Amino acid sequence: MSGLVDSVLANLGPDQINAISSRLGVDPSQAQSAIEHAIPLIVGGMAQNASTAQGASALNNALGAHGGDLSNVLGGMLGGNSGSGIGGAILGHVFGGNQAAASQGLGQATGLGAQNAGQLMAILAPLVMGALANHAQGQNVGAGGLGGLLAQEVQQVQQQGGSTGGLLNSVLGGGGGNLSGMLGGLLNAFTKR
Repeated sequence: MSGLVDSVLANLGPDQINAISSRLGVDPSQAQSAIEHAIPLIVGGMAQNASTAQGASALNNALGAHGGDLSNVLGGMLGGNSGSGIGGAILGHVFGGNQAAASQGLGQATGLGAQNAGQLMAILAPLVMGALANHAQGQNVGAGGLGGLLAQEVQQVQQQGGSTGGLLNSVLGGGGGNLSGMLGGLLNAFTKR
């Protein structure tokens, strides 16, 4: 995995996975698998946004409100419903008007359903933003280097191969920035596992 993805996963121990699976009403192993595929999808969406100067600048500005201790962020997300509004807002910026399509595609691919997939991504999005803020600050990366940092993260996940690398390759490679093409690749990657 990439450093950014690993940073998020490192904060998701058995207790947190169980809390997420209970919240979604699914088995912990299904939640774990969905998490391992949703995080790179969110990172990939951020990488596409940061591939333009305007997108990188907007993302860099948003990072100022995130970062710090990721376990506190996760506790806030799992502790109440107010956190899902923050996650939903982040996803709105990451996926734009295609947020519902992203949730539906991930939900179908993982068996979570659109509502649970959207809820899972809303839980994870602030964690990904926090990890990105920490990485950017730690490496002294501003808006100009954010696109490169995220592209490198995506490339690391793709090089790992496996179902996650294959998912990311199909999501980012097949669609050329087109979300419907990305989701078609996402569904194909999961049906071929």
